Amino acid sequence: MTQRSTGLIFLLICALGWGSNWPVVKVLLAEMPPMATRGWAGLAAAACFALGARVFGISLYVPPVQRPRLLLYSILNVCSWMGFVTFALLWLKASEGVILGSTAPVIAVLLAWLILGERPGWQRLLGLALAVGSIAVLFAGRGAEFSLGKLPGLLLMLCATTLFALATVLAKRRPLSLHPVAVTTWQLALGMTPLLLYSIFFEEVAWSALDTRAWVFLGWMGAVPLGLAYLGWFGALQRLPATTCTMGTLLVPVVGVLGGALVLDEPLGWREAVALLGTIGGVALALRAGEKRP
Repeated sequence: MTQRSTGLIFLLICALGWGSNWPVVKVLLAEMPPMATRGWAGLAAAACFALGARVFGISLYVPPVQRPRLLLYSILNVCSWMGFVTFALLWLKASEGVILGSTAPVIAVLLAWLILGERPGWQRLLGLALAVGSIAVLFAGRGAEFSLGKLPGLLLMLCATTLFALATVLAKRRPLSLHPVAVTTWQLALGMTPLLLYSIFFEEVAWSALDTRAWVFLGWMGAVPLGLAYLGWFGALQRLPATTCTMGTLLVPVVGVLGGALVLDEPLGWREAVALLGTIGGVALALRAGEKRP
C-alpha cells in the first residue's frame, strides 16, 4: 500500500471520527459544561494512548529541539480549536459554526501556497468551492443567519479556523519526527490541559447526575473523536499534502448530519442528500488534483 493510500485511509478515519462527534456533543453539552466535556475526555484519551505506547514499546520521548514545536502545534491544533469553537457557540448556532468552520481548507490552501509552495490547480479550487458551497447550502437551510450581534462568535471561529489551518501547514513545513501515537498522546495532553484547568476553576460538573447515555457518549468522545480521529489526523499529516488533509475535513459536517439523523432523529431529506453528494464530489475532485508547484 502506498503512502498516499495509507494517508487517505487515515484521513477517512479522522473525518468519520470527528463527524461522529456532532450528535455526541449535542447530547453531552446538555449534561456537562463544555470545557469539562472536552478536557476530561481528551486527557483520558491521552492516558490511554500513553498506556498503549508503553504496552507496544512505542517511545514517547521528545528530543529537546522538537519540544517548542510540539507545544506550539498542541496549542494550535487542539487547545485553540477546542477553546475558540466552544466560546464561539455562545454567540452562534451550531449550523453557523459549521459553515464558518468549513473555511479552514480555504485558508489552508492559501497558507500552503504562500508557505509551502503547494500551488492549487483549477480542479482543486473547483472541488473546494463545490464542497464548501454544498455545506453552506445544507446549513443555511437549518437556520444559519449572520448579524452584527454575532460578530464576536464570527471572529472567534475565524481565529479557530485560521490557527488550525496554520498548524496544518507548519506541521508540513517542520514536521515532528515522532511516531503518530507519540504525537497524538502529547498533543492531546498538552492541548487539553489548559481547557481542563479552566473547567476546574470556572465550571462545576455534577458527575452523580450523569445518566448512562452521557457516560457512554463521554467514553465515545474520548475513544473516537478525541482519540482515534486525532491519531488518523496526525497519521494523514505525515503522508499527505497540507491542502489534501484539510480538504478531507469537509466530510466532517456531512458525517455529523448523518449521525444526527441516526442518533437524534434529526431531519434527513433532499437537502441533506444533495449536500452529501456535492461535498463528496467536491472532495473527490480536489483530492485527485495534484498540487502545481511554481
